[in-house]
Amino acid sequence: MDDTFQIRVHAAAVAAWWTFLIASAFFAFQWITYLGVMATQPLWVVSFWGPGATWESIRTVWFQALVFLKLTLWLLVLAALWLTLWAKQLRKRARSA
Repeated sequence: MDDTFQIRVHAAAVAAWWTFLIASAFFAFQWITYLGVMATQPLWVVSFWGPGATWESIRTVWFQALVFLKLTLWLLVLAALWLTLWAKQLRKRARSA
């Protein structure tokens, strides 16, 4: 097995886990912001969303975006886990060969 390929798969796994970590931090920040804004309901948020925006529509759209982000994070975890296991298997085969 080519060592450079093994190194690249391992690097991709590490990059995926770092991406997951950063995205999780962003998700936590977004969730805390969501809770804060929905609790206080400042007027500038409605004007920022534009004419015709209501708190119900803002709440729905924001929450759906958070759900989409969470589902995307699960897919990222599956990809990172698969890359990690693949890199481990490649390393094991390289040692036995």
